[in-house]
Amino acid sequence: MSTVHQCRIAGRLVAIGAVFALGVGSPLWAQPAVTDAVTDAAAEPAALKMPAAVSNFDIPQVEFINQKIRQGWRDFEIQPSEPASEEEWCRRVHLDVIGRIPSYTELKTFLDDYSPDKKAKLVNRLLSEEYAEEYARNWTTIWTNLLIGRSGGADRDSMANRPGMQQYLRRSFGRNKSFDQMAHELISASGVNKPGSADFNGAANYLADKMAEDGVLATSKTSELFMGIRVQCTQCHDHPFNSWKQNQFWEMNAFFRQTRPLRRYEGGQDVQFIELVDEDFAGEGGNPNDAEIYYEQRNGVLKVAYPVFTDVDGTQTELGKSGFVEDVNRREELAKLIVNSGYMPQAIVNRMWGHFLGYGFTKPVDDMGPHNPPTHPELLERLGEEFRAANYDLKSLIRWIALSEPYSLSSKFNSGNKRDDPTLGEKPVFSRFYLRQMSAEQLYESLLVATQAHKTRGSYEEQEDAKSQWLQQFTIAFGTDENDEATTFNGTIPQVLMMFNGDLIKKATSAEKGSFLEKVAATPGASRDQKVEYLYMAALSRKPTSNEKRLVAKLFAGNNVDVKAAAQDLWWALLNTNEFILIH
Repeated sequence: MSTVHQCRIAGRLVAIGAVFALGVGSPLWAQPAVTDAVTDAAAEPAALKMPAAVSNFDIPQVEFINQKIRQGWRDFEIQPSEPASEEEWCRRVHLDVIGRIPSYTELKTFLDDYSPDKKAKLVNRLLSEEYAEEYARNWTTIWTNLLIGRSGGADRDSMANRPGMQQYLRRSFGRNKSFDQMAHELISASGVNKPGSADFNGAANYLADKMAEDGVLATSKTSELFMGIRVQCTQCHDHPFNSWKQNQFWEMNAFFRQTRPLRRYEGGQDVQFIELVDEDFAGEGGNPNDAEIYYEQRNGVLKVAYPVFTDVDGTQTELGKSGFVEDVNRREELAKLIVNSGYMPQAIVNRMWGHFLGYGFTKPVDDMGPHNPPTHPELLERLGEEFRAANYDLKSLIRWIALSEPYSLSSKFNSGNKRDDPTLGEKPVFSRFYLRQMSAEQLYESLLVATQAHKTRGSYEEQEDAKSQWLQQFTIAFGTDENDEATTFNGTIPQVLMMFNGDLIKKATSAEKGSFLEKVAATPGASRDQKVEYLYMAALSRKPTSNEKRLVAKLFAGNNVDVKAAAQDLWWALLNTNEFILIH
């Protein structure tokens, strides 16, 4: 960093440091990225008093959610927080549904709507054809990371093809494909995983990197993602907490033993991709008519396993011993069994609830079972039933959660719900909205929207390439000492420096001709206060408070002040606040 730029940053810190000494809007260098220290000054209530019931929008599932969550508040004698402001709710629903903050125009349109069903109208709009591309982009990002990880297909050792995975998911979400169909296709996929190749099937990328060591990773990840249970440790011994036994791991693993990822090359070039195929399995004893696998118990006893699926109620389905694909395609049958099981509806509901509310009904969301009972068992069971009855329509599930009362609450504590703090190990009661950081992808997309850079974006492929390059920088700056993938902004020094001085921030705060700031400054007929308000709404989805207005006025005061530079400093500071990088 040049000395000139170091001085520029130092000057900004001095000039604007006081502007954001106002709680959650403080600069990100002044406090940890996620803090629940935002409290309401209300006096201790004399008795538990429920706020007035929110509109249920005539949706029975929403009404049931509200009833069960309110019952939990009563049972634990918890006073819920007040409803979030319309600005806060509008911002969070944009981030959760389409992966970015609302633009100034989108926010203003929502705030200027005074109809009683404005929230339902906005959710329906975000789930409509108008936002189909952004909806598909956001959920493609989320599920690509879940299915193959952030680094899947990004290094030479990976056999997954990231563009192939993204293409399959983007088309699936764009067509609102039911989740049971997606799950079946992902678990049973065969074909080539690279776009443009003969027999291309993007769904094959899910298992492309998971078939090493006899498909152990395929077994554990499929259980986590589609059944909501963690079985990794049961490959060596019975699970110490849940009801899964070692034999169940290997019985499920047997379903993957006909599957092979075959390396393919194009024209002799070192461009590798794979073809996922199903082949006859001779078993570890060499007899395909009795295609067994062996596993060793801790006491050294060798046991045999065949494909057997155990449902959540203990019901078992045995496929028989044959390893011939023409007799039975084991993976195809596994896909059917999982989709029709009692596991999948609740597993996906729990994961989606965690996405919108910050915590699932269990923690972690993919570790369900008697050893880890859900916080609201009746609600989880009912939502699972409703999700199945709705033909696994993800948009219906999103609508129910986004319009529910717990999702509409403020993130601020009050004196009656300070005990509801999952960060301290307590089970969530959802009496307030739990603060969380944006993901890397949400931060990137939000920076583009805040500065209107999204209006000049190229094709989908060009957009993804630009985002991928930025995310590589993000991963380096946001990584851990163990080289784990970092998914959120945690306020480390490399992260802060990247936000202070990274290329994206430089472009976002540029005042050159044609830039966002230059256009704001040149808006005809707009007063300084109106321009400041516009910057606040574009970045933080709210107007400045009276205190902030007074402090900002001092920043612009004086006959010799450089107005453009002052606006640039203000905009830079807004993008570097905790309030910008938090979902609150």
